Amino acid sequence: MQKLGDATVILQTYRAAINTGLFRQVVVVTNSPLIYREITDNGGQALLNRQEHACGTDRIAHAVALLPHAELIVNIQGDEPFTRAEPLKALLQAMEGSTKEAAGCPPPGPPAASLMTPITSEEEFLNPNVVKVVTDKAGYALLFSRAPIPHLRHRPCANSGSLLLENLCFRHIGVYAFRRETLLHFATLTPGPLELCEKLENLRFLENGIGIKMVAVSSYPKGIDTPEDLENARHMLQDLPTGQP
Repeated sequence: MQKLGDATVILQTYRAAINTGLFRQVVVVTNSPLIYREITDNGGQALLNRQEHACGTDRIAHAVALLPHAELIVNIQGDEPFTRAEPLKALLQAMEGSTKEAAGCPPPGPPAASLMTPITSEEEFLNPNVVKVVTDKAGYALLFSRAPIPHLRHRPCANSGSLLLENLCFRHIGVYAFRRETLLHFATLTPGPLELCEKLENLRFLENGIGIKMVAVSSYPKGIDTPEDLENARHMLQDLPTGQP
């Protein structure tokens, strides 16, 4: 609810999602009456859900149950006012599938997809607040962790360190696309030991054999998690030609 330019962070994020032009409907799902009023008083759509949930994905699933027409859902965090269309397009394309079945019809895409960006610094690689992901050869997540994965058993020399990190090490970006049935199924599952240990809800998918297709993008706008992030966002906003995210 902090101000960013002429609007609050949540309202700027809502507008940015609409401005991508990618979605038939954009809805803010919240347990806060204050946020609900902020969106609806400014002509937006919001759902107020006061029920307790273990994580944000559970909250989204609860809301989707009230939106019977929603078949493909993209979850964007409410603190990302600089959301852009390009990475979200890549995410949606991944959900479409890319090969043909023998009958000539496109197969169903993955049950869920998410984004990742290369890690190029050791500081970021070792930071437990940066969630890392490793994938199989088809690009599906094998593991998410706050720990530095994969473990670099042979430390790179100074000249090759950045290149090695960039080729192997990826930061998970917490933006997801879900199929309706996947999301509703997720909400019926009990958090497993990995999810509880790492406090990462995406591990619930992997612990239950639900694939997450990872989409590598060169960059993704940083969300606003701290007062310093907010101040940086205000400076970024001033530098934009239109003064809008």
